[in-house]
Amino acid sequence: MKKQYKAEILAVGTELLLGQIANTNAQWISKQLALYGINVYNHVVVGDNLNRVASTFKQAHERSDIIIVTGGLGPTEDDLTREAFQAICNIPIVEHEPSMKKIEDWFKRTGWQMTPNNRRQARVFETATVLFNKKGMAPGMIVQYEERTWIFLPGVPREMKAMFKEDILPYLYKLTGKEQMIRSTILKFLGIGESALEHELQDLIREQTNPTIAPLATDDGIIIRLTAKADSEEGLDALLTEAKSAVLLKVGDYFVAENDETIEQIIIEHFKKKQLSIAAAESLTGGKFTDRLISVSGASEVVQGGVVCYSEAVKTGVLEVPEQVIAEKGTVSEACALSLARNVREKLQSSVGISFTGVAGPNEVEGKQVGTVYIGLSVIGEEDKAFGFQFQGDRNTIRNRTVMKGLELIFNYVKV
Repeated sequence: MKKQYKAEILAVGTELLLGQIANTNAQWISKQLALYGINVYNHVVVGDNLNRVASTFKQAHERSDIIIVTGGLGPTEDDLTREAFQAICNIPIVEHEPSMKKIEDWFKRTGWQMTPNNRRQARVFETATVLFNKKGMAPGMIVQYEERTWIFLPGVPREMKAMFKEDILPYLYKLTGKEQMIRSTILKFLGIGESALEHELQDLIREQTNPTIAPLATDDGIIIRLTAKADSEEGLDALLTEAKSAVLLKVGDYFVAENDETIEQIIIEHFKKKQLSIAAAESLTGGKFTDRLISVSGASEVVQGGVVCYSEAVKTGVLEVPEQVIAEKGTVSEACALSLARNVREKLQSSVGISFTGVAGPNEVEGKQVGTVYIGLSVIGEEDKAFGFQFQGDRNTIRNRTVMKGLELIFNYVKV
């Protein structure tokens, strides 16, 4: 039986523990390892303390076959990765002449004075396979010790990623034989809650083996992660295609996008194909809806513009909502939403107009409770419509949910 490798990703740096920067390296590396069927069992972060780093390294050595360490290879006294590993392996540290020459050449070329501590970056373990750093100073290393593979990489993401792609992935290919691959597909849904979606899929989830099915609620709707294992790309394709078909057979009416696709990208593409345009009047959302659309490349062909009509004066003065509507129904009403959607469509000469008005909180407005939302939709040649909703959450959550509901309404319009 072929060996199943257990991997661990270990980041060194107090700045990670303090939350000053996010540990995006571990997430990125995990995705790469999945392609090689290498299971990641632990993500660990440890601060810049020699004893704690050494203790953490010892634990990793006892439980994992492949340990990937990022950070702690720089020139300062708190860069302790080498010293911590040496404390458990006793392998001599030597100066790597090619790396030292690169560092010296860089300082000569830039005219900066090289301080003595910069020599620290050229230190490597005597038995290491040294990985040349094309994007920075400190080299990476692969060290075999007591039937464990230790991989040391710089903490700077652009340096780490370049080294990982060029050196580590080919090495892992040889090490594992790429005997099994893992791939995930993300399916995105709107208009259905997590519990309702899980209920619809309970038979599939109960019987899941390979692929696995995992629902998850996000700020942008519900996602299902399908994860398959196979010996080849073709095998992965077949498993994931079959699983996706089974899921969509049950909840396909709510399906929006897949993997890196976004609902706004799909909306923009549909509008382009149908030669439609859109304009938005945003009170509650304050421009968030328009911002989502114009984040998509090519949105200028579709989005005519938007008006942030937060005050009553802008609603009546710029978008010409009749004062009678405001007096009788209020700014938070179906009538106001209808008028805003129709008028922004006409004024900006677009095919579709959408509007948002409501109460984000923390206080009631016009006797309407927090979370009351109205979205207006005006399509040229069709009857104007308004939709009422009641959302829960804090101020920003309500605004974000309103934007997502607006995107859902537009998506359902264009997909017909």
